[in-house]
Amino acid sequence: MKAMILAAGRGQRMRPLTDQMPKPLIAVGGKPLIEWHLEALQAAGVHELVINQGWLGEQLAEHLGDGSRYGLRIGYSPEGWPALETGGGIFRALPLLGSTPFLVVNGDIFCDYPLTAIAGKLLRGEQLAHLVLVPNPPHNPLGDFGFAAGRLSTQDSATRFTFSGISLLHPALFAGCQDGAFGLAPLLRRAIEAGKASAELHEGYWSDVGTLERLVAVEQHLRSFQ
Repeated sequence: MKAMILAAGRGQRMRPLTDQMPKPLIAVGGKPLIEWHLEALQAAGVHELVINQGWLGEQLAEHLGDGSRYGLRIGYSPEGWPALETGGGIFRALPLLGSTPFLVVNGDIFCDYPLTAIAGKLLRGEQLAHLVLVPNPPHNPLGDFGFAAGRLSTQDSATRFTFSGISLLHPALFAGCQDGAFGLAPLLRRAIEAGKASAELHEGYWSDVGTLERLVAVEQHLRSFQ
Protein backbone atom coordinates (compact mmCIF):
# COMPACT_ATOMS: atom_id res chain seq x y z
CA MET A 1 0.00 0.00 0.00
CA LYS A 2 1.12 3.54 -0.79
CA ALA A 3 0.45 6.62 1.30
CA MET A 4 0.16 10.36 0.86
CA ILE A 5 1.06 13.03 3.39
CA LEU A 6 -0.77 16.31 2.83
CA ALA A 7 1.79 19.06 3.34
CA ALA A 8 0.88 21.94 1.02
CA GLY A 9 -0.97 24.32 3.34
CA ARG A 10 0.12 27.82 4.36
CA GLY A 11 -0.24 27.48 8.14
CA GLN A 12 -1.42 31.07 8.48
CA ARG A 13 -2.26 30.71 12.18
CA MET A 14 1.23 29.39 12.89
CA ARG A 15 2.95 32.58 11.81
CA PRO A 16 5.66 33.74 12.27
CA LEU A 17 7.04 30.16 12.26
CA THR A 18 5.50 29.43 8.87
CA ASP A 19 6.85 32.59 7.28
CA GLN A 20 10.15 30.77 6.84
CA MET A 21 9.20 27.09 6.58
CA PRO A 22 6.24 24.87 5.69
CA LYS A 23 4.20 23.84 8.71
CA PRO A 24 5.11 20.10 8.57
CA LEU A 25 8.78 21.01 9.15
CA ILE A 26 8.05 22.77 12.44
CA ALA A 27 9.74 20.85 15.24
CA VAL A 28 7.70 19.11 17.92
CA GLY A 29 9.30 16.81 20.44
CA GLY A 30 12.72 17.50 18.97
CA LYS A 31 12.02 16.67 15.31
CA PRO A 32 9.90 17.99 12.44
CA LEU A 33 6.23 17.12 12.69
CA ILE A 34 6.29 15.30 9.37
CA GLU A 35 9.02 12.94 10.58
CA TRP A 36 6.65 11.51 13.18
CA HIS A 37 4.41 10.48 10.27
CA LEU A 38 7.30 9.05 8.26
CA GLU A 39 8.35 6.88 11.18
CA ALA A 40 4.77 5.72 11.81
CA LEU A 41 4.29 4.81 8.15
CA GLN A 42 7.54 2.89 8.00
CA ALA A 43 6.60 1.01 11.17
CA ALA A 44 3.21 0.18 9.61
CA GLY A 45 4.91 -1.43 6.62
CA VAL A 46 4.18 1.42 4.20
CA HIS A 47 7.33 2.13 2.22
CA GLU A 48 6.16 4.25 -0.73
CA LEU A 49 4.56 7.63 -0.29
CA VAL A 50 3.81 10.92 -1.97
CA ILE A 51 4.09 14.35 -0.38
CA ASN A 52 2.39 17.33 -2.00
CA GLN A 53 4.26 20.63 -2.12
CA GLY A 54 2.62 24.02 -1.81
CA TRP A 55 3.78 26.81 0.49
CA LEU A 56 7.62 26.72 0.61
CA GLY A 57 7.29 23.15 -0.59
CA GLU A 58 10.80 22.94 -2.00
CA GLN A 59 12.05 22.83 1.59
CA LEU A 60 10.30 19.49 2.11
CA ALA A 61 12.28 17.85 -0.69
CA GLU A 62 15.48 19.49 0.51
CA HIS A 63 15.01 18.16 4.03
CA LEU A 64 13.52 14.72 3.36
CA GLY A 65 15.21 13.85 0.08
CA ASP A 66 14.13 10.58 -1.51
CA GLY A 67 13.21 9.12 1.88
CA SER A 68 15.94 6.49 1.94
CA ARG A 69 17.25 7.50 5.35
CA TYR A 70 13.78 6.77 6.75
CA GLY A 71 13.51 3.44 4.97
CA LEU A 72 11.01 4.95 2.52
CA ARG A 73 10.65 5.97 -1.11
CA ILE A 74 9.24 9.47 -1.32
CA GLY A 75 7.78 11.05 -4.44
CA TYR A 76 6.66 14.67 -4.64
CA SER A 77 3.59 16.25 -6.18
CA PRO A 78 4.24 19.98 -6.79
CA GLU A 79 1.25 22.33 -6.63
CA GLY A 80 2.84 25.76 -6.47
CA TRP A 81 1.04 28.51 -4.61
CA PRO A 82 -1.81 28.87 -3.93
CA ALA A 83 -2.11 25.13 -3.34
CA LEU A 84 -4.95 22.94 -4.59
CA GLU A 85 -6.86 22.24 -1.34
CA THR A 86 -7.14 18.69 -0.04
CA GLY A 87 -9.23 17.14 -2.80
CA GLY A 88 -7.37 18.83 -5.62
CA GLY A 89 -4.01 17.95 -4.12
CA ILE A 90 -4.85 14.26 -3.84
CA PHE A 91 -6.35 14.20 -7.33
CA ARG A 92 -3.18 15.64 -8.87
CA ALA A 93 -1.09 13.01 -7.05
CA LEU A 94 -3.20 10.04 -8.25
CA PRO A 95 -0.76 9.11 -11.07
CA LEU A 96 1.88 8.60 -8.37
CA LEU A 97 -0.46 6.72 -6.04
CA GLY A 98 -1.67 4.06 -8.46
CA SER A 99 -5.00 2.34 -8.98
CA THR A 100 -5.49 0.69 -5.57
CA PRO A 101 -6.56 2.17 -2.20
CA PHE A 102 -4.01 4.36 -0.46
CA LEU A 103 -3.53 5.84 2.98
CA VAL A 104 -3.78 9.61 3.50
CA VAL A 105 -2.42 11.48 6.53
CA ASN A 106 -2.68 15.21 7.14
CA GLY A 107 0.83 16.53 7.65
CA ASP A 108 -0.21 18.92 10.44
CA ILE A 109 -1.76 16.51 12.93
CA PHE A 110 -0.21 14.71 15.88
CA CYS A 111 -1.93 11.47 16.84
CA ASP A 112 -1.20 8.21 18.61
CA TYR A 113 -3.53 6.23 16.35
CA PRO A 114 -1.55 3.17 15.15
CA LEU A 115 -1.26 3.46 11.38
CA THR A 116 -0.67 -0.30 11.33
CA ALA A 117 -4.39 -0.68 12.03
CA ILE A 118 -5.62 1.22 8.98
CA ALA A 119 -2.79 0.07 6.68
CA GLY A 120 -4.06 -3.48 7.16
CA LYS A 121 -7.68 -2.70 6.28
CA LEU A 122 -9.32 -3.50 2.97
CA LEU A 123 -12.00 -1.46 1.23
CA ARG A 124 -14.69 -4.01 0.38
CA GLY A 125 -16.95 -4.12 -2.65
CA GLU A 126 -17.69 -0.62 -3.91
CA GLN A 127 -16.43 1.07 -0.75
CA LEU A 128 -14.58 4.31 -1.51
CA ALA A 129 -13.33 5.53 1.87
CA HIS A 130 -12.60 4.55 5.45
CA LEU A 131 -12.18 7.42 7.93
CA VAL A 132 -10.62 7.66 11.36
CA LEU A 133 -12.78 9.91 13.54
CA VAL A 134 -11.96 11.49 16.91
CA PRO A 135 -14.02 13.15 19.67
CA ASN A 136 -14.71 16.78 18.87
CA PRO A 137 -11.99 19.18 20.07
CA PRO A 138 -12.89 22.64 21.44
CA HIS A 139 -12.14 24.30 18.10
CA ASN A 140 -14.57 22.00 16.22
CA PRO A 141 -17.42 21.37 18.69
CA LEU A 142 -20.01 20.40 16.07
CA GLY A 143 -17.84 17.75 14.44
CA ASP A 144 -17.71 16.82 10.77
CA PHE A 145 -19.66 13.58 10.26
CA GLY A 146 -22.29 11.62 12.12
CA PHE A 147 -21.27 8.15 13.33
CA ALA A 148 -23.20 5.55 15.29
CA ALA A 149 -23.41 1.77 15.33
CA GLY A 150 -20.60 1.58 12.80
CA ARG A 151 -22.38 3.74 10.25
CA LEU A 152 -21.53 7.20 8.93
CA SER A 153 -24.12 9.88 8.34
CA THR A 154 -24.22 13.41 6.99
CA GLN A 155 -27.37 14.22 8.96
CA ASP A 156 -27.13 16.98 11.56
CA SER A 157 -29.26 14.91 13.95
CA ALA A 158 -26.62 12.18 14.20
CA THR A 159 -23.97 12.07 16.92
CA ARG A 160 -21.10 13.83 15.23
CA PHE A 161 -17.35 13.40 15.44
CA THR A 162 -14.34 15.11 13.91
CA PHE A 163 -12.43 13.73 10.94
CA SER A 164 -8.90 13.11 12.17
CA GLY A 165 -7.17 13.65 8.83
CA ILE A 166 -6.32 9.94 8.59
CA SER A 167 -8.13 7.91 5.95
CA LEU A 168 -7.97 5.09 3.47
CA LEU A 169 -9.23 6.21 0.05
CA HIS A 170 -9.94 4.50 -3.26
CA PRO A 171 -8.93 6.40 -6.42
CA ALA A 172 -12.51 5.94 -7.68
CA LEU A 173 -13.62 8.46 -5.03
CA PHE A 174 -12.27 11.10 -7.43
CA ALA A 175 -14.14 9.90 -10.53
CA GLY A 176 -15.25 12.85 -12.63
CA CYS A 177 -12.90 15.33 -10.95
CA GLN A 178 -10.65 17.68 -12.89
CA ASP A 179 -7.29 19.19 -12.06
CA GLY A 180 -7.70 22.28 -9.92
CA ALA A 181 -8.48 23.38 -6.38
CA PHE A 182 -11.35 21.62 -4.61
CA GLY A 183 -12.13 20.19 -1.19
CA LEU A 184 -12.25 16.58 -0.07
CA ALA A 185 -15.28 16.90 2.21
CA PRO A 186 -17.92 17.04 -0.59
CA LEU A 187 -16.51 13.82 -2.07
CA LEU A 188 -16.63 12.11 1.30
CA ARG A 189 -20.21 13.26 1.89
CA ARG A 190 -21.22 11.88 -1.51
CA ALA A 191 -19.62 8.53 -0.66
CA ILE A 192 -21.31 8.46 2.75
CA GLU A 193 -24.73 9.20 1.26
CA ALA A 194 -24.19 6.39 -1.25
CA GLY A 195 -23.30 3.97 1.55
CA LYS A 196 -19.74 3.62 0.25
CA ALA A 197 -17.79 4.88 3.26
CA SER A 198 -16.98 3.43 6.67
CA ALA A 199 -15.29 4.76 9.79
CA GLU A 200 -13.85 3.99 13.19
CA LEU A 201 -13.52 6.11 16.31
CA HIS A 202 -10.11 6.74 17.87
CA GLU A 203 -10.32 8.00 21.43
CA GLY A 204 -6.59 8.37 22.09
CA TYR A 205 -4.46 11.48 21.75
CA TRP A 206 -5.05 13.67 18.70
CA SER A 207 -4.27 17.28 17.89
CA ASP A 208 -4.70 19.40 14.81
CA VAL A 209 -1.49 21.38 15.23
CA GLY A 210 -2.96 24.47 13.65
CA THR A 211 -2.03 27.15 16.16
CA LEU A 212 0.96 28.04 18.31
CA GLU A 213 -1.09 27.18 21.41
CA ARG A 214 -1.76 23.65 20.15
CA LEU A 215 1.91 23.25 19.28
CA VAL A 216 2.77 24.05 22.91
CA ALA A 217 0.11 21.59 24.09
CA VAL A 218 1.64 18.77 22.01
CA GLU A 219 5.07 19.57 23.43
CA GLN A 220 3.64 19.35 26.95
CA HIS A 221 1.95 16.05 26.10
CA LEU A 222 5.24 14.58 24.89
CA ARG A 223 7.12 15.82 27.97
CA SER A 224 4.69 13.94 30.17
CA PHE A 225 6.23 10.69 28.87
CA GLN A 226 9.81 11.70 29.62
